[in-house]
Amino acid sequence: MDPALIKLALGGLVLLGCIGLFFGIGLAIAAHKFAVEVNPLIEEVVESLPLAQCGGCGYPGCEGYAIAVVNDPDVPPNLCFPGKEKVAARVAELTGKKMTAVEDQIALVRCSRVEGRVSHKHEYYGFASCTAANLSFGGPSACQYACIGLGECADVCPFDAIEMVENFPVVNPDKCVSCGVCVKTCPKKIIEIQTLKARVYVPCSTRDLGKNVKAVCEVGCIGCKMCVKACPAEAVQYENNVVKIDHKACIAYGPGCETACVTKCPRDIFRHYEGRQAIARSGVDGLRMAG
Repeated sequence: MDPALIKLALGGLVLLGCIGLFFGIGLAIAAHKFAVEVNPLIEEVVESLPLAQCGGCGYPGCEGYAIAVVNDPDVPPNLCFPGKEKVAARVAELTGKKMTAVEDQIALVRCSRVEGRVSHKHEYYGFASCTAANLSFGGPSACQYACIGLGECADVCPFDAIEMVENFPVVNPDKCVSCGVCVKTCPKKIIEIQTLKARVYVPCSTRDLGKNVKAVCEVGCIGCKMCVKACPAEAVQYENNVVKIDHKACIAYGPGCETACVTKCPRDIFRHYEGRQAIARSGVDGLRMAG
């Protein structure tokens, strides 16, 4: 090989080596100068979390919540719903914050489409997602507020707590941790997080009134407001054509008052709530009644 070419090649390699060394030293200096110190407490909090990455706390993942609860004095230690009281106590201990009560909650599907024998206004053919079906004239159900039934809530649940039974979501009370992922996903907004201490519930989310409801559903709320008038605790409100229950006010009033609203409802859609047992039965019983 020509000695001149060898010399040129070696010179090129030396030059590239020098350039690489120069930039390497520069990057090392920059990394040292602009390094962000990681708070070891954040890592401890992350390790104490169940790492479900469900987002139920309102932050982007478990690390996002850990950063917030360590750095922000206003962020409480009890926002990790999957971890419940045990994790809340550990986070409170690590961050030096006051331990606050962790309310036992569960997801509740406010719809009685199956029990009410709601028919279809059209057949949907397309992408098997509730969000997609909802874009097609509000979905196939004759009630525009009813569960579409394509199982998007079940698909996104990080704890496999929702089972589709005859195209209707049934919440498994032993698996649900009230993370709220299904609530955010449902395009009809008919899934709510409800306290297990509740005394009553209304499995209906329709905003239609009277004969319009009766025309499509055998049990749907008709907006008569009899429940509002009957409630001695004034815990029942009728807002934007939907029944809302102030469970704190209902519970604070004391036991027994819930009978008034339940018995006054002419559609039998205002019902006694029995915690996990009610959740476990509601979807299945509705299917049996409609069968």
